[in-house]
Amino acid sequence: MKLAVVTGGCRRLGAAIAARLAAEGYALALHASRRAEPELRLLEAIDEAGVQWKGFVADLSDPVQVENLLPGIADAFGKTPDLLVNSAARFGEDRPETTTMDALLDHFAVNCAAPAVLCKAFAAQRRKPPGAIINVLDQRIAHPHGDQFSYTLSKMALSAMTDILARELAPAVRVNAVAPGLTLPTPDYGTEVLERAEQAMPLGRLPAPAQVADAAAWLAQAEAVTGQTIFVDGGAHVKAFARDFINM
Repeated sequence: MKLAVVTGGCRRLGAAIAARLAAEGYALALHASRRAEPELRLLEAIDEAGVQWKGFVADLSDPVQVENLLPGIADAFGKTPDLLVNSAARFGEDRPETTTMDALLDHFAVNCAAPAVLCKAFAAQRRKPPGAIINVLDQRIAHPHGDQFSYTLSKMALSAMTDILARELAPAVRVNAVAPGLTLPTPDYGTEVLERAEQAMPLGRLPAPAQVADAAAWLAQAEAVTGQTIFVDGGAHVKAFARDFINM
């Protein structure tokens, strides 16, 4: 049995990645910050794949809960995980002129510090064959702007961590990343905004969650690949945007 841990794996992009991994035969440890209740589409994918799953609740801003997450998962499944996907994220709306120490620390805790601690625990648990870690970044790391300032800084830190750990954990663990573009818009995005964003992409299209999940699934089994980031973003990372898409 292959076992994948997906933080934030019950909903949105994390759920799409989890569903794709289920199709690849992975049992799933699905993390949530409050209630580990998977989306209906994910439950259907799990049922179709016939794989085992369990839900785990942990506040990723709480050091004790972060430290206990992977050992608890290993105990529950009776084995150590083969794959760790750091998908959970905090997303705020501050800018450089409005940010606060609390906002910066809050985003860094969930978006970088917690993944770093989970990566440490994953590497310590690993046995043969080698394991894999996939960090979920954001296309904006290529050309960062001032919108969602704390979020962006924390994702850039996670990107740097991907590079560092790819070197430090080889050959026992491969560490890669996917960097999605605008994939699952919030209700703030009206039809006009989405059309404008789509037209602004070099490829003239926005990515679908399944395409991001496909990239993650490929990295999970790409035994000769480490330290790589795959941008799944309609080409957004090759173009500099002055503001977030909703403010364009």
